[in-house]
Amino acid sequence: MFHFQENNITVFQSSLYMTSTAIIQSNDVIIMTDPNWLPGEIQEIRNFINEHLDNKELYIIYTHSDYDHVIGSGAFPEAKVIATEEFINNPDKEEIVQKMYEFDQKYYIDRNYVPTYPVVDIPIVKNGESKNLGDLSLTFYKAPGHTNDSLFTIIEPYGIFLSGDYLSDVEFPFIFSKYEDYVDTIERASYILNHFNINYLIPGHGSTTTKKEEMLNRISFSKNYLQQLIHDNGDLETKCRSKFRFFEGMKSIHYDNKRIAIEEKV
Repeated sequence: MFHFQENNITVFQSSLYMTSTAIIQSNDVIIMTDPNWLPGEIQEIRNFINEHLDNKELYIIYTHSDYDHVIGSGAFPEAKVIATEEFINNPDKEEIVQKMYEFDQKYYIDRNYVPTYPVVDIPIVKNGESKNLGDLSLTFYKAPGHTNDSLFTIIEPYGIFLSGDYLSDVEFPFIFSKYEDYVDTIERASYILNHFNINYLIPGHGSTTTKKEEMLNRISFSKNYLQQLIHDNGDLETKCRSKFRFFEGMKSIHYDNKRIAIEEKV
């Protein structure tokens, strides 16, 4: 369903985990992120693309390789795919495909395409790497910490910051890779806000925001969360419970975050 729409930016949000698919249209190209989750939702996105594609080139940016973010890949075979080199070299590709299969088996889900691990056409190798796609200019930064293959993208001239599974208003930081990498990535997000004219922050889960103060608050919360995580005596959990209405469903990840952070620091 539509979550956010303004000018040439449309964001669909799944009923599952408030997962976002952003679509950016220009005169020459359409850029999409992470088509997801359920068949009806993906078909709605497919219909939207069909309506607006015309003779434009379609690109998909995969913000990272978590299975919920790549589960719609098979529905857009004509798209050129952008992702990090770490995404390409992910040793767990078969496991990710298996998770997609198990999800559909568990919930009796039929799809009109075969979920597959995306094949990348345009690999991102360096931080600050830029690509011109038609009349748009994209700048990429690797963003490890949530996963090792996560990616930040800035799209100009619109001032769009695609942050993947960072800077959400419904999730605290989920550290599925390395704690120190996550700390560095939040510093990179701060750098982006200070060095680019960002008008839209679109996270992988939760709400799109156009308010600079809200963007800065999300960065500030992430920094504080990470700083307090190692020495948390329960206050951080209390803060998260009051801030995130779905904390009960995420609390095991908070406990895993603490373990990861402490193990790295020992």
